[in-house]
Amino acid sequence: MSKGVLYDANKCIGCRACQVACKQWNQLPAEATTNTGTLENPPKLSASTFTKIHFTEAEDNGKFQFVFTKLQCMHCEHPACATACPVAALQKTKEGPVIYDDNRCFGCRYCQVACPFGIPNFEWDKPMPWIRKCTFCADRLGGGLEPACVKTCPTGALEFGERDDLIVIAKERIAASPDKYVDHIYGEKEVGGLSWLYLSPVPFEELGFPTLGTEPVTVNAERAMGAVPPVLVAVAAIMTGVYLVIQRRQKMSQTKENDKNKVEVTK
Repeated sequence: MSKGVLYDANKCIGCRACQVACKQWNQLPAEATTNTGTLENPPKLSASTFTKIHFTEAEDNGKFQFVFTKLQCMHCEHPACATACPVAALQKTKEGPVIYDDNRCFGCRYCQVACPFGIPNFEWDKPMPWIRKCTFCADRLGGGLEPACVKTCPTGALEFGERDDLIVIAKERIAASPDKYVDHIYGEKEVGGLSWLYLSPVPFEELGFPTLGTEPVTVNAERAMGAVPPVLVAVAAIMTGVYLVIQRRQKMSQTKENDKNKVEVTK
């Protein structure tokens, strides 16, 4: 049984404590959190921001209400990113997290194309860029701890546990308060199932969630990967060339700096 998180939009107050906890635990740089986005243009995650809170003004029986939504990697049960990766830099663990190994990655970015949620981000501003995304706090899970975002949530909007148990809890909440929830657990069946499950008082389409089928996206990703082996070789060659050029420049720069220091010491 894999782990999961149940997010209840009825309990979230948009405090963004989860964002702060995520940045602290993962040692991510500080960043303004004022970009709440819109339905048509939701806030974008970045290589330095693994999760964000999005708010939507929704209408319910003629009344407007704010509905908050937490965005991060969904850690799919059958991750398209892992299937698309030609070097197995992304892998689904039995505990639930989809983890990333930058020692394997060569920067092809097929994971970005394959992901139906557009989650993986590339470090464009780094001299040696890699893919970055939410890790589901795999290191904390390995130590018997819950994810940092779940631990810090003050209202219980985030609940961590076995995925199957969380689905039962979600169904019980819907049955107990049908007037508070739409009869849909987002993530239970979408693209084969997600580790992150959602409850909402309004249809998920209104929150900007993509409408997806139950078939894992990995099927299409496998076909795409099988059709473009020459491209992979070309990308690998280009990335290797770029890496060698950068390494050579850094070595030359270091040599010049050392020579300069020697001259100054001699003087």
